[in-house]
Amino acid sequence: MALAAAVAEALGADVRDEHPDVPAADRVVAPASLDAAATALRAASEHGLRVLVWGGGTHQGIGHPVDADVVMVTTRLDGLIDWQPEDLTIVVGAGMRISALQELLAERAQSAVLPERPGAATVGGVVATASSAWRRLRYGPTRDRMLEVVLVTGDGRIVTGGGRVVKNVTGYDLPRLATGSLGSLGLIGSVCLKLWPVPAHSGTISVGDAAVARATAYRPLAIIETETDASVFVAGTAEEVEGQAADLGGAARPGLHWPDPLATQWVLSVRVPAAHTADAVGEIRRLGDAVRFQAAHGVGEVMVGTDELDVAGASHLRRWAEDRHGAVVVLGRPDGDESGFDPWGTPPATVDLQRRIKAAFDPAGVVNPGRLPGPI
Repeated sequence: MALAAAVAEALGADVRDEHPDVPAADRVVAPASLDAAATALRAASEHGLRVLVWGGGTHQGIGHPVDADVVMVTTRLDGLIDWQPEDLTIVVGAGMRISALQELLAERAQSAVLPERPGAATVGGVVATASSAWRRLRYGPTRDRMLEVVLVTGDGRIVTGGGRVVKNVTGYDLPRLATGSLGSLGLIGSVCLKLWPVPAHSGTISVGDAAVARATAYRPLAIIETETDASVFVAGTAEEVEGQAADLGGAARPGLHWPDPLATQWVLSVRVPAAHTADAVGEIRRLGDAVRFQAAHGVGEVMVGTDELDVAGASHLRRWAEDRHGAVVVLGRPDGDESGFDPWGTPPATVDLQRRIKAAFDPAGVVNPGRLPGPI
């Protein structure tokens, strides 16, 4: 639809020429400040314009697609706001790319323990999708590192939750609420993250059985099984790395050799209680030799990739996971897919509560509408 001049001015300059990869929309905007983002979202809310929040574009395959009137790109909200290396905290704009953050933190041998193969992903995108590193087996998921978040709500309010200290337990836990919200509450403007020192030594140890290694390894960073092999990732002193390798009956290759992201048309996330990971791998292997997977033992998530989805097989896998209080979520699918395979599966029992939370932060329902289960 054509935007009236006053609405277009409130939204900000059209920057489509700078972002040819974003979906079709009446306007593409890239606010350079939270105030500008608030003005734009307030106008969108008042005029019922659907807004798709866009970071690096790497997580857009998650959830139901958004038919947007406006695409709001976060790339200009990418500054370093505060870094306290001694306190192990950092505050950055949500538009900062994970790769840029990792490069910055490497100067002080620190890490935010975010995804190891981020591509073009931004901090805001990783938080909004609750994407975690392989190292979460040892350090926990991304939501555990969220200390503070500044959020621009769907109706243009700028709200802050949490605090810039590690031991912060006061107030409503907005950082955890924003983590995994898929932009349904508004635009994540900035975040404060807890940091970790990078160990001096690390190694990748090949093992024959990931489940057995899980019972043997002491505080590993990750245990990953693929369709062809299994590895234990460890870190610490040189003696600790060598000792872990000896205990596991193998030799440690220096460094952490993480698997590359699944470069397939379809990517699914099979999520089950950690104790069912090995069983999930067994179910996935039954889908056939064309299916690739990366299983995080001790965590309970298996990434599954295939170029042609067996809908019957995937539906069986979803029923199997849901029977064990898990889920099968679509992370990526081919353009123009008409398989009818739902991105979420059975909506959670909390869907009505999620609708009420969405309404509190985005009363007009304009930000990433319909993307969540329900759809919300």
